[in-house]
Amino acid sequence: MNCAQEPGSPPARPSAMMVSVIENRQLATNEGKGIKLELDREAAWLQVLHRDANASFLYAVTTTGVFCRPDCSSRRPSKTNVKFFATAFEARTAGFRPCKRCTPETTPADAVKAIASHLEANLDHAVSLAELGQLLKLSPFTVQRLFKQKMGASPLGYQRALRAASLRINLKKGGSVTNAVYEAGFGSSSRAYEGAALGMTPGRFAQGGRGERIGYASAQTSFGWIIVGATERGLCWLSLAGTEAEAEATLREEFPAAELRGDPSLASWVGAALAIVQANSGNADVEPRLKLDLRGTAFQLRVWQALQEIPRGETRSYSQLAREMGDPKSTRAVARACATNRVALVVPCHRVVGVSGSLTGYRWGVERKRAILEAERADRFSV
Repeated sequence: MNCAQEPGSPPARPSAMMVSVIENRQLATNEGKGIKLELDREAAWLQVLHRDANASFLYAVTTTGVFCRPDCSSRRPSKTNVKFFATAFEARTAGFRPCKRCTPETTPADAVKAIASHLEANLDHAVSLAELGQLLKLSPFTVQRLFKQKMGASPLGYQRALRAASLRINLKKGGSVTNAVYEAGFGSSSRAYEGAALGMTPGRFAQGGRGERIGYASAQTSFGWIIVGATERGLCWLSLAGTEAEAEATLREEFPAAELRGDPSLASWVGAALAIVQANSGNADVEPRLKLDLRGTAFQLRVWQALQEIPRGETRSYSQLAREMGDPKSTRAVARACATNRVALVVPCHRVVGVSGSLTGYRWGVERKRAILEAERADRFSV
């Protein structure tokens, strides 16, 4: 025990100088449950030197009595004065106090929740990383990293998505478009059009696509009936169904107030979509790179772009796609974005499968997904 124990401190408190370094020994968490930590001291020290934000331990400095995260921005201590701990509870039990700069007792979940709450409460202005860092007493880099790992989007991207969602809700309630735009935190209608990814002006979105002209064409294929819908900006809808009536119903449900008109010239777009999944479909003369008029959040648009980069005949798991996007913690968000894809085949969400290779769900039917993948693989090996 510490012979020079401070007056008023709890009795029988272990001395910081006599607590052994954690190395292959049983620890107790703050819930009293034992855990096993395998710690290589040399490797841990290198992580401290490099301020590794992904390190899963804490370090304490015996000369200051403070414990920190490995990515703390404070001056690096001497190696001989450093001890390592698995949890803040262990460090406190050893007599150390938390660093006020990196707040090591703030869990990532708490930090992400605080960031999200602050963003949600401040939609009227762009919240900077510096502002969030000051709020949480973390570096801007740490704020960005923690939030992106858990939410699959940067704080800025998340705030934009919140504004877009708010605008959609307010527009659907009716009332003034101008009021809806400003209530969602946009400075102007033009900003709303750019930032909300509506695919049409806020006014037209508010009216279920009223005033929007959408041409469409449908055709029966080996995958069932396909319908394509396009605005003057590009393809905005492609769905698959069992019958022609069911296919047209999907378009009318998506754009209930738009001006829909049959356009025979768009029949070639069905062929172009098929050419994307069937190299030997007889549509080699059709340019498969169709101009798209997509609508979604910033994160959804990133996912849909990543889907188009998966080669025909190949698949990715949701977690693989998340890693390729640079957001390994966004697997669930990636899955949700795939599920809301409005342009089948062209944005090939069918190329994403479960980690075990299972087909999982598909908006237009799992058996149809199986048939599309088999067609892609057959073409891949027949070329």
